Amino acid sequence: MLTLYHAPISPNSRRVWITLIEKGLEFELVEIKLNEEQFTPEFLAINPLHHIPALVDDDFKIIESLAILDYLEVKYPKPAMLPTEAKDLAIARMVQLVTVNELLPATTVFLPQVLGLPGENPEKIEQAKQKISVVMKLLESLHDQRPYFGSEQLTLADVVAGTVVPWLPIIGIPLNDYPKMQAWCDRLIARPSWQTTETTPEAMEAFKAVFMARMTPASAV
Repeated sequence: MLTLYHAPISPNSRRVWITLIEKGLEFELVEIKLNEEQFTPEFLAINPLHHIPALVDDDFKIIESLAILDYLEVKYPKPAMLPTEAKDLAIARMVQLVTVNELLPATTVFLPQVLGLPGENPEKIEQAKQKISVVMKLLESLHDQRPYFGSEQLTLADVVAGTVVPWLPIIGIPLNDYPKMQAWCDRLIARPSWQTTETTPEAMEAFKAVFMARMTPASAV
């Protein structure tokens, strides 16, 4: 039995959740509230680094979302979610890694703004916008006439990037300059897996409370 330990606000968790749905797998979803639940002995026994997501397949524990995606792709190969041609596979991997290493970290600068809290200083905001612009131009160039990255079918690259790029307009970065990415986003968010895993207002409020608690100095409590 597959069990996914996740937090609904997390794009890292969501990419695994979407993949489980897209592969038609049966799984149990266990929410880990980020208000210290990730530090309980029970969860630390699954992931001693206390990060989410974590996947347990019978007695095998897997951490790090990209490793989980690779595990699911190899163990449950249908439907295939990675291209087999060399260039297409390279495109898929580039999209995954650029999203995780460059795009997602740049968007975190805008998190206070999204939560209605005081934001970062203007210099950091501008640097983040420049980084996002570079990444989005690259993604636009990597997307060809096919509906998904390197494939006619949904790939893990789409899943990884598709849990970050659709949030850009929410943080004030429109997709008008990236028409292929805009059309691609429209295709993704119409899929049942994206709709099922969409962050709810309740989840956003719960995360906001946790975030504010972390930002409050201990002496102020």
